[in-house]
Amino acid sequence: MSDTTNRGSAGPVLSVRDLKLHYFTSKGVVRALDGISFDLRPGETMGLVGESGCGKTTTGVALLNMPSPPGRIVSGSIRIDGTEIVGLPERELRKSVRWTKVSMVFQGAMNCLTPVYTIRQLMLETYREHAGPGAAEAAAEPLMRKYASLVGLPANVLDRYPHELSGGMKQRVVIAMALFLEPKVIVMDEPTTALDVIVQAQILNLVKELKRDLGLSYIFITHDLATEAEIADKIMVMYAGKMAELGSSEDIFGPEPGGSPAGGGPRRGPAHPYTQKLLASTPRLRARVSELAFIPGSPPDLVEPPAGCRFAPRCGFAKARCRASEPPVAELAEGHLVACWKAMEDPEYERS
Repeated sequence: MSDTTNRGSAGPVLSVRDLKLHYFTSKGVVRALDGISFDLRPGETMGLVGESGCGKTTTGVALLNMPSPPGRIVSGSIRIDGTEIVGLPERELRKSVRWTKVSMVFQGAMNCLTPVYTIRQLMLETYREHAGPGAAEAAAEPLMRKYASLVGLPANVLDRYPHELSGGMKQRVVIAMALFLEPKVIVMDEPTTALDVIVQAQILNLVKELKRDLGLSYIFITHDLATEAEIADKIMVMYAGKMAELGSSEDIFGPEPGGSPAGGGPRRGPAHPYTQKLLASTPRLRARVSELAFIPGSPPDLVEPPAGCRFAPRCGFAKARCRASEPPVAELAEGHLVACWKAMEDPEYERS
């Protein structure tokens, strides 16, 4: 499990309440995010996991208040470092929020670097946008060199074009660009996709080092549950635009086989059937697995989502109540939240 010593008892640097982001299409309103809430504390990493289309990347872009058209935040609250960003004018968002309070490493970021600009030109463009056209560019030079060095790049990389860099170097450049205006929160959307396993390990170690040295807070989006187990302090499992479960890494992944809860406390492990299925579909090195599990069916249409629990049509535990009434988010233990009627009635059922 990842280190949590930087978190302390400080209040949240990011607080999201009942956030809803919908896409208004010709086929109807797609409820991509439909009422999610969570807090992120200084120095904390929260992982977002779930099937494709569950709302992970949409959550990331919502935190920058920059959904792609025809998307729009329709309600809810996003407070970053004490600033409410829902409803802020676009000019103020660009000037005082994006990349200064929250930044994002986008999915496929290695391909988002403009090929006709050097790395220095790309970073200066970002600096000018936030510091203003009259800002002295010389002030940006030490920042660019500092963060290039922090991500393990030599200073001469600043004068090179993206095509002159390897995949791992380009990914480090994108991380440096997300860091160099010193935001409080960084959203990382599949930052190790398309990298070989050696470079993946280097990037993950870099993320952990920057968190330890700079006290950064991360939202880390990935399909790789093993990566989340290594890097995340807590994990939010998403399904069909909603939060299915939220808890510490130990709450979600459970103790090591043969282990027991510290201090004889309540048993830990995944409580939502969807979380259990996601974990069961991933082999574990220290557990005997005779057959991988899978989730039957497919995610629901978010234009017309099913009544009740959205996972009910695919859940082996679903009863009439699950199909008729949407479960509220309940706290099974301190910090361990779940939206499941069965888990609320019997918190210890089928824990793995």
